[in-house]
Amino acid sequence: MTTTSATRPPSAKTSPSPLSRETIDGIAVLTLDSPASRNALSETMLAALHTALDSIRDDTSVRAVVIAAKGPAFSSGHDLKELTARRADADAGFAYFSQIMNSCSAMMQAIVRLPKPVVAAVQGVATAAGCQLVATCDLAVASENAKFATPGIDIGLFCSTPMVALSRNVSRKHAMHMLLTGEPISAQRAAELGLVNSVVPAGTERDAAIALARKIALKSAYTLRIGKEAFYRQAEMPLSEAYHYAAQVMAMNMMARDAEEGIGAFIEKRDPKWEDR
Repeated sequence: MTTTSATRPPSAKTSPSPLSRETIDGIAVLTLDSPASRNALSETMLAALHTALDSIRDDTSVRAVVIAAKGPAFSSGHDLKELTARRADADAGFAYFSQIMNSCSAMMQAIVRLPKPVVAAVQGVATAAGCQLVATCDLAVASENAKFATPGIDIGLFCSTPMVALSRNVSRKHAMHMLLTGEPISAQRAAELGLVNSVVPAGTERDAAIALARKIALKSAYTLRIGKEAFYRQAEMPLSEAYHYAAQVMAMNMMARDAEEGIGAFIEKRDPKWEDR
């Protein structure tokens, strides 16, 4: 196993980055590293995540991504102190609130549009936009100690943006229950609802997520890219349109070198040799 570390350049405010990054066997591990703020998705954290995702997009040495966190919380969501401080603005903070929500939404969409699988490793509580982050990742591995909630309703702030990702992971009635009550659910319940893929013993979630990412990274990067894009696009289409689109994608996929190699290897009972094209 080879491990390399990279440190993001200091921000304009010269404060340390709340996000750390390392690469393990072609897996980029992004770690939310602001336990004092419960890894809140502050303006700085959102920018760091988005910058990291942008740098990974075209990096052929990275084949998958794991998003993990340090401390007792995976992420508590938006930094409410940061938001509240802007109520002193001339417009009572409306422009800033809009900016932050749009920045968060853009970062979440960058995960969906990343042409590589993204796995969340959830070690603790994930609330509000933190729960949204888990729901946005393609896959999620949770510690048995993890909990999930969209508790905005308790402070008069409905979790409208987390709702978008949550309602695309779990059924409407379960999503509405979480959104309307704000009650936390256990990791096991989250797995039952489809919010996470698996629950593992506490302290093993990071390694389990990396192992899952490593397994997926052995596949053709080309096939993973077109498959992930097609999955999210067809999910928003009517049934007949989705099938028409998927048929076109599959026909184009059949023309790829890796599909020819993969099918040939299957028929010849040997391991395929991917060229990612």
